[in-house]
Amino acid sequence: MQMNTRILRLNKAGVPLQWLDREDAATLLVKGLVVWSLGDTTVTIRGGINCHGLRSILNIPTIIATNGDVHYNDHHVPAVCNRLLFRRDRNTCMYCGDQFNQERLTRDHIIPRSRGGSESWTNLVAACRRCNQRKSDKTPEEACMPLLAIPFKPNKMEYLALANRNILSDQMSFLRSGFSKHMRIN
Repeated sequence: MQMNTRILRLNKAGVPLQWLDREDAATLLVKGLVVWSLGDTTVTIRGGINCHGLRSILNIPTIIATNGDVHYNDHHVPAVCNRLLFRRDRNTCMYCGDQFNQERLTRDHIIPRSRGGSESWTNLVAACRRCNQRKSDKTPEEACMPLLAIPFKPNKMEYLALANRNILSDQMSFLRSGFSKHMRIN
């Protein structure tokens, strides 16, 4: 298992909250704040050797639920950043359909900012530089460049999947249960 494996933290009601690094998850575990866990995989942290010659070992489940507030604001909109926007659109230009690496993609405002278009998940798509320049300050209809997919705002589970490149299979199975019909991730 890779050193950069993240632990999926849920509240006690099973709502995903965040990704934790191994050390933060270990702290919650040893403080007794983990109320239940899921998944077959564990992350193992090996400690020092005590005076009896025994090494301490801590196995951390890859999905943990902790005590605390169970209220969840499903209307919270995560901030848009290019990295997550491009992952949502699968590094595909939403006009020509070609795939590009992140360095060759730009964000395009469906309704241009000069016309009051917002910096929102539903008004932004990934576009290659050529298509973005060709579309210019027009709407897709005006430029005769129809969108290949409808942009959507990711929910919390989709956002967490977009935010982590190294998701383990048990974590992805849990997150997929909350994906909308729009979300497709490699």
